[in-house]
Amino acid sequence: MKQVEVVTIGLGYIGLPTSALIAQNGIQVHGVDINQHVVDTINQGKIHIIEPSLDIAVEEAVKKGFLRADIKPVEATTYLIVVPTPFKGNHEPDISYVELATKNIIPFLKEDDLYIIESTSPIGTTEKMRRLIYDVRPELKDKLNIAYCPERVLPGNVMHELVYNDRVIGGVDEKSTQKAIDFYKQFVKGALHATNARTAEMCRLTENSSRDVQIAFANELSLICDKAGINVWELINLANKHPRVNILQPGCGVGGHCIAVDPYFIVSDYPMESKIIGTAREVNNYKSFWCAEKIQNEKLKFELKHGRKPSIALMGLAFKPNIDDLRESPAKYIAQKVLQNTNNEEYFIVEPNITEHNIFKITNYKEAYKKADIVAYLVAHNEFKTLPVDSEKVVLDFCGVMK
Repeated sequence: MKQVEVVTIGLGYIGLPTSALIAQNGIQVHGVDINQHVVDTINQGKIHIIEPSLDIAVEEAVKKGFLRADIKPVEATTYLIVVPTPFKGNHEPDISYVELATKNIIPFLKEDDLYIIESTSPIGTTEKMRRLIYDVRPELKDKLNIAYCPERVLPGNVMHELVYNDRVIGGVDEKSTQKAIDFYKQFVKGALHATNARTAEMCRLTENSSRDVQIAFANELSLICDKAGINVWELINLANKHPRVNILQPGCGVGGHCIAVDPYFIVSDYPMESKIIGTAREVNNYKSFWCAEKIQNEKLKFELKHGRKPSIALMGLAFKPNIDDLRESPAKYIAQKVLQNTNNEEYFIVEPNITEHNIFKITNYKEAYKKADIVAYLVAHNEFKTLPVDSEKVVLDFCGVMK
């Protein structure tokens, strides 16, 4: 086997596409994941997640021998940390996965190696990992290249955006920044913007916090319009005719391991200064609760009107349209909330992008729509837009399927 050039720690929604892209460019990649099933699947040239074009990239990279997966790292010249950064306690960021991944590669590090964190991280994480590395390997102090480079891709278009999106690259010093830029130049066609590690970390958090605030404005409008008897979709369409107004579309909340998470990394460290960011999180979380309550109210209205319990279709579980990613999904929260208050009603849980779930029984979307008295659109999947309009059904459109 050829000499490994890149070790990627984490083979999830970002780590695997990144590994496949690098390998497609003729660079030897050793991907690491703690899940043996994931490792075995990739080594067969297959994928464990849904992402357009990823299957082709992985199959090609494995077949040509440029990509291999394992549960343990090996020696390389570049190490990418692409692991989750979940919460602990009261929405405090947990960088323990980053720390563990770093500890696992410390024995393999040597002078002039490149260490890059891509995981979304609190400000100062890259510097903390530098101290961790040098505490264990003091002989390498100031002899490594250490940088932070956040991903900024859209699920469903990851393989394209990994290549063509601009990247922000911040090293702990100028030499590290340049070394990281030279690395990404091999497979990124977008512009590479140099900065320092702390600014790069904050840039990632800022981008997603900005989106969260904008979505919160749209969701807040939807709450107001519901009380005022105004069609929020028409309202936003008309307001956006203004040349300097661009309001986003409301939904049933905000999900995914980016926009629904990253703002808390700022709020946790700077609670007094992040009032708008913190309030946006509250608004978007409340919207999910409000949707669940709306479904419960319509269920009670139906029982009073028809003298029987309704059958209810909950349409969508993913955190955004046309993907299989359920992380931090408001739709999943709504389904769980509604089912907690069930009283022998018949429910149909729909998610066309997955075949099974460990909690919910998944029903075909056409069958669910046909049998349901109440249809609640939680995610605007393309399949739902093909369904006929049935005036006999109660339809709750929280995401603009019928706009």
